[in-house]
Amino acid sequence: MSNDVEQYSDPQEAMIAQFLMINDGDDLTDILVAALEDAFRILDEEFQTLH
Repeated sequence: MSNDVEQYSDPQEAMIAQFLMINDGDDLTDILVAALEDAFRILDEEFQTLH
């Protein structure tokens, strides 16, 4: 993996790139799990309004 710093227009992409550069997989996993939980909660709420 290169140590070159790339510029990202999306702050989330920059954050993920930073986590990958410092090999901080646990924190990245926590963030991704929280995002998935939010997505599933939103989908569940949308499903409930359809019925």
